[in-house]
Amino acid sequence: MTAGPLVVLVGPMGVGKSTVGVLVAARLGRTYRDTDDDIVAEQGRTIADIFVDEGEPAFRAIEKSAVHKALAEHDGVLALGGGSILDADTRALLAGHQVVYLSMDVEEAVQRTGLNVARPLLAVNPRRQWRELMEARRHLYTEVARAVVPTDGRTPEEVAQAVLDALELKEA
Repeated sequence: MTAGPLVVLVGPMGVGKSTVGVLVAARLGRTYRDTDDDIVAEQGRTIADIFVDEGEPAFRAIEKSAVHKALAEHDGVLALGGGSILDADTRALLAGHQVVYLSMDVEEAVQRTGLNVARPLLAVNPRRQWRELMEARRHLYTEVARAVVPTDGRTPEEVAQAVLDALELKEA
C-alpha cells in the first residue's frame, strides 16, 4: 500500500461518488476531495465548458494531472471523474490504492443523469451513449478496483456502509 488516499472512489458519472465520498470521509474522520472539483477550481470554468472550448483530449490531459496530484497529496477519501480510468498511467498509479468501483445499471443511470445537459458525453442519446461508455469503461473500473459496490436501489448511506465493509475499514 502506497501513501495517498485511504479510499479512492471510481465509477461512471452520476453514480454518487461525491455524495458517498463525503459520507465515507465523515465516517472515517477524514477529509473528502473530488478531482472534478479540483479541475473546476484550477481552470475557473466548468468541465462542460472545457469540453466545448478545448475538446475531450485537452480535458483528459488536465484531468490526468489533477488525478496524479490528488493521489500524491490527499490522505482522505478521493473521488475521481468518470473517465479518469481511461488513462493507462492513472490506472497504474491506482494499483497501490484501496479503490472502490461504484456501479449502477443503465436504467438507474438514465434516471440520475439522462437529462442533465452539464454532462457533455451524454448530450444526444443518453441511454445509448451511457451503454457505450460503460462497454468501453466497465473492464477498466473493474481492473483498478479492490471492491465493486453496486449502488442500484440503495441509499447513499447504505452505499457508504458497503464501501467501508468492502474495505474492512472501521469508523472513526
